[in-house]
Amino acid sequence: MKVGSLFSYKLKRGLAGRRQSCERVKAKISQEDKVIWMHAASLGEYEQGLPVLEQLKIKFPEHKILVTFFSPSGYENVVKKTTIADVVCYLPFDLPKFINEFTSHFRTDIFITVKYDFWYNLLRGLKAQCAKTYVVSALFYETQIYFKPYGKWFVNELAKNVDWFFHQTIQSSALAKSIGLESSSTSGDTRFDRVKKIRERDNSVDFIEDFKENKKLIVFGSSWEAEERIAEMVARKSPKTKIIIAPHDLKRISHLKAIFPNAVLYSELQHLDFKIQNSNILIIDCIGLLSKIYSYADIAVVGGGFHGKGLHNILEAATFGMPVIFGNHYHKNPEADALIAAHGGKSFEDEFFAAPYILGLLTNVDLLPEMTENARNFVQNQPIATEIVLRKILSDNLNTRTQEFHNN
Repeated sequence: MKVGSLFSYKLKRGLAGRRQSCERVKAKISQEDKVIWMHAASLGEYEQGLPVLEQLKIKFPEHKILVTFFSPSGYENVVKKTTIADVVCYLPFDLPKFINEFTSHFRTDIFITVKYDFWYNLLRGLKAQCAKTYVVSALFYETQIYFKPYGKWFVNELAKNVDWFFHQTIQSSALAKSIGLESSSTSGDTRFDRVKKIRERDNSVDFIEDFKENKKLIVFGSSWEAEERIAEMVARKSPKTKIIIAPHDLKRISHLKAIFPNAVLYSELQHLDFKIQNSNILIIDCIGLLSKIYSYADIAVVGGGFHGKGLHNILEAATFGMPVIFGNHYHKNPEADALIAAHGGKSFEDEFFAAPYILGLLTNVDLLPEMTENARNFVQNQPIATEIVLRKILSDNLNTRTQEFHNN
């Protein structure tokens, strides 16, 4: 990473941030404080773990909350926000020297890592301190190192140092048990709990209702080049359909304006009389609105699934009830397969196959409402994963406290 930081500003930011981690912790947490610590690789994992962390804070209000990240993209998104965390910082590198220095400043009661971000010196050190360690929304799949002939050391470390794995899927739990990780159960994906709450909040966004004008609206969320090509094809073939594009990277705004010269930028709307606007394309040139804008959509096209970019959050769209369209590069996203199986979503290997399907869906009076209802039910019928996770963690920690009382 030190070598890479010479060529990557992202890595450079991560290195600089790690130098401040100990000081951030010492400023807000003392050695007498009890800590609930959640680690997430990046923003997506943070959002998966957040429902559990919020409930633990309610159950243990006297505990301090520490959140660590590996990736700058996760850290920089969260550190700017108001959160329940007392400290948000980078996780030090997983070397005994750095880990021991970091963890010596406080007592960890409960540690949660999300999905599959495992740091072995950290887990070993926490176990030595008698912390309870959990993996929330765990996801195992056959190509991971644990299922290779040379992966037994990693499996043994997890078996010794993790108290319980809460798996997203039955398949993941079965795979874990097949290699000896018996402390496993299926809880479901905590992201479903989060998007259910998103649906219940106020999701109104200024100007969007006026823009839609009771017409069909397609939202292209977290778009990359492939999804924007779909938008271009749909706009050409169905010029009266309303289109909103929220690019993954705001640096693409100028490129989108070149493709759609008549498009309106969201930042311009407060200065324009919408009644005289003749554009059916709106480009979102700010962050933080996408999950609310999905509430206005009739169809969502979610970015990242074409050409291996990495599929973005399809559940934020599905929760509002609409067909969700995406590329087929999503092997680490079991919810995508499940949504397709529920007939609430559809994936394509190429954007040139996706565009005709979307155009047909716009005019299909039977299929569009059917997929809309299927997507809504798919999210609604998921188990409340947070409750399942919380029940186990509370039980473990109640037993631990009872044992400590008797020992004293």
